[in-house]
Amino acid sequence: MHHMTLAEIARGLADKKFSSVELTQTLLARIAQLDPQINSFISLTQDLALGQAKAADERRANGESGALLGAPIAHKDLFCTQGIRTSCGSKMLDNFKAPYDATVVAKLAAAGAVTLGKTNMDEFAMGSANESSWYGAVKNPWNLEHVPGGSSGGSAAAVAARLLPAATATDTGGSIRQPAAFTNLTGLKPTYGRVSRWGMIAYASSLDQGGPLARTAEDCAILLQGMAGFDPNDSTSIDEPVPDYSASLSGSLLGLRIGVPKEYFSAGLDPRIAELIHNSIKELEKLGAVIKEINLPNMQHAIPAYYVIAPAEASSNLSRFDGVRFGYRCENPANLEDLYKRSRGEGFGSEVQRRIMVGAYALSAGYYDAYYLKAQKIRRLVKNDFMTAFNEVDIILGPTTPNPAWKLGAKSSDPVAAYLEDVYTITANLAGLPGLSMPAGFVDGLPVGVQLLAPYFQEGRLLNVAHQYQLNTDWHTRTPTGF
Repeated sequence: MHHMTLAEIARGLADKKFSSVELTQTLLARIAQLDPQINSFISLTQDLALGQAKAADERRANGESGALLGAPIAHKDLFCTQGIRTSCGSKMLDNFKAPYDATVVAKLAAAGAVTLGKTNMDEFAMGSANESSWYGAVKNPWNLEHVPGGSSGGSAAAVAARLLPAATATDTGGSIRQPAAFTNLTGLKPTYGRVSRWGMIAYASSLDQGGPLARTAEDCAILLQGMAGFDPNDSTSIDEPVPDYSASLSGSLLGLRIGVPKEYFSAGLDPRIAELIHNSIKELEKLGAVIKEINLPNMQHAIPAYYVIAPAEASSNLSRFDGVRFGYRCENPANLEDLYKRSRGEGFGSEVQRRIMVGAYALSAGYYDAYYLKAQKIRRLVKNDFMTAFNEVDIILGPTTPNPAWKLGAKSSDPVAAYLEDVYTITANLAGLPGLSMPAGFVDGLPVGVQLLAPYFQEGRLLNVAHQYQLNTDWHTRTPTGF
């Protein structure tokens, strides 16, 4: 059962080939057996899962149906879950049990999804490798000496290792798409505002967006259907009708205009990945797509702009973690200032401290105009480049990452090198666009992803293209050895 996709599980449950309780027990046993190798979970919720599975079976017995009814998933450990630890991968929140469910958690539970646990992640979603978690690094199932990508590496590794069929994740600068590329999965970052951020612990509020990680575009469509929708509790949620994503999968690609930015194929891209991307383009051409070279002239400025904006917002968002109201508190503080300093110094890891300090500096009175304001102007230019491009093409295609997954610890002493791995993904977050990564092949036995970007609220178009591509290729069916 562990090799079944979300769509196959839905059909199996509907046909009464197995029950949700049987499936949940099988996957919980598999997690207990195999997860010690990859460290993809922070918390397991066996009692909750079995209770939800039993309830789902009863609902089906009473005539209910639904693609997610009885389907096992897991949540990235920054989605608040009532009465269950929500740690954000940090010592700061190791003792925090959320008093409510995030909107995403509540919506999926209402649809009948079964929560197996909370997945490991870079601390407060800050990282590209899942090495900054206080609970230890996550290993890539394709090669346990390599990173799975971050910050949603726990969700990605768990799905790639067939511990469960799908998981929730978040993307601030590529944290769904990059782990998807590194672990041979399909990952979708929706349009900013498409999925509620209420109950999702914030890193950078204008960039964060929740989305699905799964093995296929079809599964991402199912999970996104359960996650998406307007939420009056979230002031950044957009009141836009949610289409039937599964219904959009079967559309023809005949005449689809695909833009390929020449800026993507620079000296920084591994030539072996470039070859795989060109192979993907040829496959899509066979399906009727039309390829056109385009320009994104301000892409070169995206990384410096992002690494001013994101830390600035993080320094503001994380100021609430001060040792006073909830979370970690240092022992025997001498006074209030000592409480603040030691609680934050002991509770936050080095990468989080680094970004808080960069952000506080960029927002300071003497440097706000020189850094933060200028970065926001560049952000507008990046968005304008995309708007111009989408006047000529329907989607944009390129590599998800410039390199395959690197070895654990290889970039730990050089954070800038890790930041540069986000070069192809962060522009979608700056502009608020939807983006998807899908499997495109292997380099040295490690997976490679191809990225698709679309205009606002065109997630269905991305899923359609990815699904048609996956009907004609088999990269997404490959399984890591030993799992």
